[in-house]
Amino acid sequence: MISESSKRTTTAVILLGLVIISLMLIKPILLSIATGLLLAFIFYPVYKFLRKGIKSEDFAAFIVCILTIIIIVLPLWFLTPLVVQQTFDFISTTQDIDLVSVVEFILPPQIAASETITNEIGIALQGFISKISGYLLNSVADLLINFPTIFLQVLVVLFIFFFALRDGEKLILYLKSLLPFSREVENKIFNQTKNITKSVIYGQIIIGIIQGIIVSISFFIFGVPNALFLSLLATIAGVLPIVGPALIWIPVDIFLLVAGNDIAFFGIAIFGIFASVIDNFLRPYIVYKQTKVPSSVVLIGMIGGLFMFGVLGLILGPLILAYLIIVLELYRDKEKSIFDSK
Repeated sequence: MISESSKRTTTAVILLGLVIISLMLIKPILLSIATGLLLAFIFYPVYKFLRKGIKSEDFAAFIVCILTIIIIVLPLWFLTPLVVQQTFDFISTTQDIDLVSVVEFILPPQIAASETITNEIGIALQGFISKISGYLLNSVADLLINFPTIFLQVLVVLFIFFFALRDGEKLILYLKSLLPFSREVENKIFNQTKNITKSVIYGQIIIGIIQGIIVSISFFIFGVPNALFLSLLATIAGVLPIVGPALIWIPVDIFLLVAGNDIAFFGIAIFGIFASVIDNFLRPYIVYKQTKVPSSVVLIGMIGGLFMFGVLGLILGPLILAYLIIVLELYRDKEKSIFDSK
């Protein structure tokens, strides 16, 4: 007769095997699943608002999905061809730039007087730009070649988005029922998860997009070539930790100064500095207010998560560190155990 411990061991092994196989199964669409859940988190207040006047959960979730498509997907659909065209134009333009002259203009006169130094720096910059250009070309090619796959991934995002909106509360209750923690620990984990996700979305992503938009406005106002493509780069740089849109607007400003366009130079510099001021004041305030976790911990989590998990790590990294802090705080409290009964 099989003992009870053997049954439990067999059940645990089977469960572990199924979990591993399931993770392998969803690995290709894991980022799409995470994106759908993230969109549901962002637009859930809109869904709750619509539910006040709409009795059907399905219809309310469907309306939110349609609104999201109008706000996000349709602009991307129409702007992508323009961005692709400007990408090729930008690459072609960078190949014709005399980088040696730019280096001579930037460096102090004592160093710029050395032709060897300026030539070496110019060659190094040209190699760097060539690598970036090659990466951009490969990205555009992958985008065009993998369009059917990308379309399927978008369908997965919308599918997860719809059901996460409709059944989000049920999913949270189900996850809580699986955790072996006390009710107090469960609430603390889920509240911290919600707060850190908010801080990352609003403190990093939203503020980064706002920074990118501010810099982008200056590109269009002062007639910078390939403004749409550069605006996309500035927005992406704004979202990434530490980097910021200065990575884009400062080189653009330098080329404008070298070209003798002083008005555009000062105008873009003013917009860029203003964007940086917004970042320095708002981001730490939002992050700390939402999480009560030091901004440095969130920032380290985002950077480490980006290296380990890719884009998804911008949210997973801070969450992992936050869970560690929660467990350490509970461990320090000798009067309560993490595994207290509910």
